[in-house]
Amino acid sequence: MELQNAVIVDGVRSAFGRGGRGSLVATRLDEAGAQVVRALLERNPKVSPRLIEDIALGNVGGAGELAGIGADTVAHLAGLPHEISAVDSNRQCGSSMETLHRIAQSIMVGATECGIALGIERMGRQLGGGARGETTRITEFNPRRLEMTPDQRNLPPDHSRNFGVPFQDEILDYSPVLSMVQTAQNAAEVYGLSREELDQFAVDSHRKSVEAYEKGIYKDEIIPLEVEKPVFDDEGKWVESEIGQKILFDRDECIRPGTNIETLGQLPGIKGTVSPTGQEILITAGNSCPTNDGISAALIMSEKKALELGLEPLARIVGFGIAGVKPQVMGLGPIPSTRKALAHAGITADQIDRVEFNEAFAAQVIPSCKELGIPMDRVNVNGGSIAIGHPLGATGARLVLTVARETKRSGGRYGLATQCIGAGMGISTIIEAI
Repeated sequence: MELQNAVIVDGVRSAFGRGGRGSLVATRLDEAGAQVVRALLERNPKVSPRLIEDIALGNVGGAGELAGIGADTVAHLAGLPHEISAVDSNRQCGSSMETLHRIAQSIMVGATECGIALGIERMGRQLGGGARGETTRITEFNPRRLEMTPDQRNLPPDHSRNFGVPFQDEILDYSPVLSMVQTAQNAAEVYGLSREELDQFAVDSHRKSVEAYEKGIYKDEIIPLEVEKPVFDDEGKWVESEIGQKILFDRDECIRPGTNIETLGQLPGIKGTVSPTGQEILITAGNSCPTNDGISAALIMSEKKALELGLEPLARIVGFGIAGVKPQVMGLGPIPSTRKALAHAGITADQIDRVEFNEAFAAQVIPSCKELGIPMDRVNVNGGSIAIGHPLGATGARLVLTVARETKRSGGRYGLATQCIGAGMGISTIIEAI
């Protein structure tokens, strides 16, 4: 069987709102998702809604209006035909990159010709995000475990088989039921990162995002949404009973102009985090991504069909990779997943021209790029999730769309989108600009 090329025809996203206290709090996600899908199709009038065969939704919260098969609801609200098939997917942070893979792979084997990969997340109301942190589970480090021998702790004989540095027993050998913050602290200690190094990475993320907005870089990516402006009480809580006025929402809410190393240096380490090796707590709200609400959507099609319709796709999808790592160093998942994606694409890391690396934490991006041999000046050149935001289920598709546009804009050939995934995984996509 001859495989077909799958191409990204176009893609859009909402601006990313502040989780729990942002502009998307009062708007139903199914209706907002339908707005995004309609906007995507309106931008591509040569693509009839009847060409869309499948729509796949990446979502982590899985509650409220997205309970059940949320993709199906969004599709019908967007005016897509009832014949369309729909599926929801939850691979935690990698959910909408997973849906993009699912649609692209179906096209490659000839099962379908056209589909939409969608990602939607509201972290404030659905996941208990923001200051409440209702879903965060932290298991404290237990020093008694260090009294056991490696064999008693059931550690693999070579902890560093996937990485370039050895992992200390005390970092790898305690409960895998960890907060994501704790895994970032672990990764920072494994690689000997400094607080200043992490904070500087965050400063650069905000600076590059501000510059990208000033240059209009995200103008083609973000579509304005008509939303209800939330009404908040004096404590900053959404007042559900009060109906706000309609507004257009079109700007990411967590980018902070003027962010500097002095300000970030005053932030405390995140409460509840521990150091397995007795160091300072390096992970702060400043060098971590915020909680967000947001939507992203990508239109994927066979290259043959796109050419028949006279379309000009952004990129071909040429490599996939998903891999697992020790849960205690969850953030390093992009290392093995990217190596798999590179092998699948038949290229090497030095051929990658642009990278969109999800900035869940500065502490996982820096060592992952070092391990992969990717120069930092190719990574997140227009800012990343520490500034832009990380609405879990929506981020993966956003990364792929952003790197496809930036690779083409910069005259490069290959782009990489990659992210870590809760519980210890990584997911990666490689595109070739057209």
